Amino acid sequence: MPRADCIMRHLPYFCRGQVVRGFGRGSKQLGIPTANFPEQVVDNLPADISTGIYYGWASVGSGDVHKMVVSIGWNPYYKNTKKSMETHIMHTFKEDFYGEILNVAIVGYLRPEKNFDSLESLISAIQGDIEEAKKQLDLPEHLKVKEDNFFQVSKSKIMNGH
Repeated sequence: MPRADCIMRHLPYFCRGQVVRGFGRGSKQLGIPTANFPEQVVDNLPADISTGIYYGWASVGSGDVHKMVVSIGWNPYYKNTKKSMETHIMHTFKEDFYGEILNVAIVGYLRPEKNFDSLESLISAIQGDIEEAKKQLDLPEHLKVKEDNFFQVSKSKIMNGH
């Protein structure tokens, strides 16, 4: 188990970046769509932040802020060779948002990443993570981050890039 102080001193952690195409597994294989950050966002994570499953808040562009879970790491089940950061936003979007700006505030840690012996057990663990994150994000100390100025991005800034 990672040391709690290595995790908690980085939280809340705020980042944003353009949504890029991932491995194409989230929606298709898992039924759990994810938004993927480009490599430079992943590379800019604190060097000693533990890999694993975290929870927090996310918005797309200047849209509403929603609960989310994010996986940071190597996805052992899929044997990735590149570290990734995949965000599942707990909201149904009408369409894909590749190229949009994803804003993420990570406020808590759920568990280390681990390997699974089947796709079903991986999906079950992710669904459990989502349920636990929903509960944690209703706590007052986490709810307040939803209102952080980080998410108050003006529409013109997002649309026109200046």
